[in-house]
Formats: sequence, C-alpha cells, structure tokens
Amino acid sequence: MYTSILLQTAIIFALYFMGEGIATLLPITIPGNIIGMLLMFIGLLLKWIKVKHVQTVGRFLLNHMAFLFIPAGVSIIESIELIQDDWFKILIVCVLTTIITFTATGLTAKAVIRLQEGWKRKK
Repeated sequence: MYTSILLQTAIIFALYFMGEGIATLLPITIPGNIIGMLLMFIGLLLKWIKVKHVQTVGRFLLNHMAFLFIPAGVSIIESIELIQDDWFKILIVCVLTTIITFTATGLTAKAVIRLQEGWKRKK
C-alpha cells in the first residue's frame, strides 16, 4: 500500500533540508535544492527510498509545477526597473540557453536509447 501523504511529504522535505544543510557546508556554491534532488536520486538508485514512498506527492508536485513558478514571475515583475535596460540581452540568453538545453536533452536521449539497444543486443 502507498505510504501516507504526510510521510511522503516529510521524506521530500527532509531530503530538501539535508541538501540545504550540505550546501551551507560546501566551500563552493551549489543550491541546496539541487543537492536534495541528488540525494533523492541516490536514495532511489540504491533503493533506500522506494518510488512508492514519494510517488503520490511527487506526482502532485509535478502536475502543479507551473503554480510553483508564480513567486519567481512576481519577483521579475517587481524588479522590472532593474532589468528594463537589459531586456534584449536577457532575451538572447534565454533563447540561447533554451536551444542548448533542447540540444543537450536530445543528444542525451539519443545516447541513452543507443545504450539501451546495445544492452538488449548483448542479452
């Protein structure tokens, strides 16, 4: 049976707070939420955390991800005076990073598909 929503939320928040704690101890700047996601990945990979332990809350968060971007959007609108003079540079950076991200994602997906096909042929 699925783990309760409260327990799933506690697991996700615990990993997030662990990531934030580790980030404060590191000599380089890495966001704590990224470290928390890496901890989640490692936990799932090593089967310390089972997918069913975070599935319901994780699916909810993914389905409502757009809602989580509202605070960032409001902050941008509130800071419009600061970025008003550099909007074209920011637009160029956004377009270029989007193209780079799409390309990297596509190449990574191709590489993973080739690896999977190679593993199937070996079996």
